Amino acid sequence: MERFDAIVIGAGAAGMFCAALAGQAGCRVLLLDNGKKPGRKILMSGGGRCNFTNLYVEPAAYLSQNPHFCKSALARYTQWDFIDLVGKHGIAWHEKTLGQLFCDDSAQQIVDMLVAECEKGNVTLRLRSEVLSVERNEEGYTLQLNGASVQAAKLVIASGGLSMPGLGASPFGYKVAEQFGLKVLPTRAGLVPFTLHKPLLEQLQTLSGVSVPSVITAEDGTVFRENLLFTHRGLSGPAILQISSYWQPGEFVSINLLPECELASFLDQQRDVHPNQSLKNTLAMQLPKRLVECLQQLGQIPDVTLKQLNAREQTTLVDTLTCWRVQPNGTEGYRTAEVTLGGVDTNELSSRTMEARNVPGLYFIGEVMDVTGWLGGYNFQWAWSSAAACAQALAAVEG
Repeated sequence: MERFDAIVIGAGAAGMFCAALAGQAGCRVLLLDNGKKPGRKILMSGGGRCNFTNLYVEPAAYLSQNPHFCKSALARYTQWDFIDLVGKHGIAWHEKTLGQLFCDDSAQQIVDMLVAECEKGNVTLRLRSEVLSVERNEEGYTLQLNGASVQAAKLVIASGGLSMPGLGASPFGYKVAEQFGLKVLPTRAGLVPFTLHKPLLEQLQTLSGVSVPSVITAEDGTVFRENLLFTHRGLSGPAILQISSYWQPGEFVSINLLPECELASFLDQQRDVHPNQSLKNTLAMQLPKRLVECLQQLGQIPDVTLKQLNAREQTTLVDTLTCWRVQPNGTEGYRTAEVTLGGVDTNELSSRTMEARNVPGLYFIGEVMDVTGWLGGYNFQWAWSSAAACAQALAAVEG
């Protein structure tokens, strides 16, 4: 039976990076994945350009039942450390909005970089390897694979969550955690579009493809200022994806469709200059024409000129456009979700090493645990940071 110092399950962002760092520190590492190629989710991310980190990473951008858990790892391996590594590999990048960093060329460059780092650490990578069982004894961990069994003193679970099942996502990591008595918190789709109840969806159907700047507020008071996109299934765009992680079924969200405009003042100014201009045409100066027409058909915008718009109607209109309350029907679920909320309870793990407190030699990194970042590179940074913390612990044990 082949024996290694550490086995890492999952050749995604966290798993590849952890294997590479541990290998470079002198560990004999086996990296397993059930897919045909490594880094499948990386290749899909950021529209194929991989939003690999964010300039403004901070613990407040992460959701977890224990908000302090992520602090240690994020402080010890920062976005600047990863940017430095990207630079060493000659990968050109650019900043989009809100500190989001993307490859100039392709997400494949990040995968190639991680593969190169694994090769530098003499990591043994085995793809199309299904883990049939995991057992533990005083020697460590024995894994039955399709066609072989392997052994290691340490086992790292980097198998991700349930998002994007088309890329091989599975509940494997949660099952391993439960097998060894660790608590797994309920999971749900995060960073995911909203679906709408049929009546509203039918009314908004003509707006599919329309995007507007917005400020969106959840019932818990969380606020995001980003673009909103109307789709044939409901609402999407960065603002919706962000707020979806804070939304619970049955709740409303409040949407300001005119965050850049002081609407009451704008209407007063326009009335002074163009009293006979229609309200519809006036609002079309600030909002997409299709949106204005749709809202007028729904009876949300009066069919009047500016001088005909009375004070009460104006107040109602301002409220409608700056505080539009929508109750989503649900989300599109794991199929289109970028991340999984919940997962292995961080109270079961060491925040310094990612090791299970009561199961020596068992580690969890990346999305499989209950740490979920905002949209915009935060989840990749958690993958890098948690992987680095784990790799440091693996190397310390071996050394």
